[in-house]
Amino acid sequence: MRPDPSVVNHALAATRQSPFWIEDAPADSYAVLTADTHCDLAVVGGGYSGLWTALLAKRRNPSARVMLLEARRIGWAASGRNGGFCESSLTHGDENGLSRFPDEFERLQELGQANLDDIERTIGELGLDCDFERNGAIDIATEPYQVDWLREAANGVDALFLDTDAVRAQVNSPTFEAGLFRIRDSALIHPAKLTRALAGACAELGVELHEHTPVTRLDTAGLSVADGAELRTPRATVRARKVALATNVFPSLLKRNRFATVPVYDYVLMTEPLTDSQLASIGWKGRQGLGDSANQFHYYRLSRDNRILWGGYDAIYHYGGRVRDEYEDRPRTFRRLASHFFTTFPQLEGIRFTHKWAGAIDTCSRFCAFFGSARDGRVAYAAGFTGLGVASTHFGAQVMLDLLEGSPTERTELAMVKSRPLPFPPEPAASIGINLTRRALDRADHDGGRRNLYLKTLDAVGLGFDS
Repeated sequence: MRPDPSVVNHALAATRQSPFWIEDAPADSYAVLTADTHCDLAVVGGGYSGLWTALLAKRRNPSARVMLLEARRIGWAASGRNGGFCESSLTHGDENGLSRFPDEFERLQELGQANLDDIERTIGELGLDCDFERNGAIDIATEPYQVDWLREAANGVDALFLDTDAVRAQVNSPTFEAGLFRIRDSALIHPAKLTRALAGACAELGVELHEHTPVTRLDTAGLSVADGAELRTPRATVRARKVALATNVFPSLLKRNRFATVPVYDYVLMTEPLTDSQLASIGWKGRQGLGDSANQFHYYRLSRDNRILWGGYDAIYHYGGRVRDEYEDRPRTFRRLASHFFTTFPQLEGIRFTHKWAGAIDTCSRFCAFFGSARDGRVAYAAGFTGLGVASTHFGAQVMLDLLEGSPTERTELAMVKSRPLPFPPEPAASIGINLTRRALDRADHDGGRRNLYLKTLDAVGLGFDS
């Protein structure tokens, strides 16, 4: 049942356009690069991918000179705006992994679990203040047809099926039909605290961090492999023996990757802190992360001060594939999200949303990250995390460093690492195809999950879009 419009109006009346996480944990500032210099490793991009790469590079080789170059502020983009779900999956879910990498899927699951364990261990070792909570996650069935999906995925050990009464005993919503409690493979973090803590740890180890230093060109012309590459910035040039590109959704410095990703905008609301009585009305004592099982899904979790973050559903691609500040305010999406929130938790009518924001996800056609090297091994890259990069960027950082070192490892020999996604077509085909897919997924959600011929054809040619 949809809530009365007045409930939505009241909830959004005082909401401000600002990412709660970044506002709650202001980042430290780092100087602009103003003089020509050189280094052993230059990392381009100051989000999770770049920060993990710089940190792990210094831990591997403390004597190496490592520089990180960020175009704006460290952690200002997706790494400071996401839901804070730290998931072990490297393949954006089991179904996607099984369909694309069936021969190594079991090993990818093990590597993903080890990756999450390593993140937790590193956070403890370095004392990173990021509100890390390993509470697990519950996948929610909100439609009867989704119940069997969750039942089949349960293993009775660390993936437990919850019937209607059991799932509502964990979190009380009249829309919940069933749940799958994944005990070990998910954690929560405060996104902006993690970027701030990683940057601080990098600085302590000697990484040279520079903000407001966009790299405008990557050049190897006339340089030997030993000389490395030149990175041009507005005020200075960096000569680097090796380069790691961690530019996420932004245009790649490598021509081969220009059509490998597209930016898809995701939208989020954050409530005011719940009172004790409000929290008691929904339960949620286990503080698990939650996500429903539709193609157009919602994800939600509690913050440390018991706000509810509520995001997802609309995934908006704008013609031309550009990242622009004006795309972040989309009133009809925020109203839709608020309406869905009160349908899920009608007992919270009267609560207000304090923050609303959006961020661009680097989506690729295989729905999970891809990796590679270029320029005779001088450059490595990882991109296309498609909204599940909080943990997998740590794995991607390890892959990039392995590739730059030039010696095969188990990671570099994976089919997942050696293969690439199909590129997106240029406009207008990209916009037409993505929006047709979005409408087909919405239709499947309202037709018992049945995928039409269009979606089945995309699946057959490796264009996925199964989540």
